[in-house]
Amino acid sequence: MHLSRFLRTVTALILGLAVLSTVSPAQATAVRVLRYDASRAAEFRTVVDQAAQVWNASVVNVRLVAGTPADFVVLADNGWPRARVTSLGRGTIWMGREATAQGYYPLRIATHEIGHILGLPDRRTGLCTDLMSGSSAPVSCTNANPSAAERREVDANFAGFAPLAEFDKLYVDRPGDLASVR
Repeated sequence: MHLSRFLRTVTALILGLAVLSTVSPAQATAVRVLRYDASRAAEFRTVVDQAAQVWNASVVNVRLVAGTPADFVVLADNGWPRARVTSLGRGTIWMGREATAQGYYPLRIATHEIGHILGLPDRRTGLCTDLMSGSSAPVSCTNANPSAAERREVDANFAGFAPLAEFDKLYVDRPGDLASVR
């Protein structure tokens, strides 16, 4: 009787390891759901929903859904777009009309600001292919998709790795600014 219990335990262990070896690390991580409230985003509400869908199609460890209570809130105002990130997945985004008045693409702005909520810092590379290059890319840039490196970084952030972004910080990426503001 003692031997059969031992054999069952060993068999269960072997089967468990076999199953784990067929699951990728992304699949093994529980998907974190973040709720956002864009009810006060005025004319940007639809674009915020589109930006959430861009992120949902790009990453596997986090899902953005509209709803309350919200992990992050999106507001509209007449200033420059910005995000106050209080912790990973939490904060406030302002969809400032100043950037769209200057010709910046609203979907890129919304996707970029959500990127801060997802733990990405500004990277002023000037490249349109880098979502987090923000306003350092030309005004004509309409790329609203995160790069492969940005997608990997967000997935790593929600798999338990330490994000590179600073928290309790206001990210403002105005053209000509050298750095974000605390």
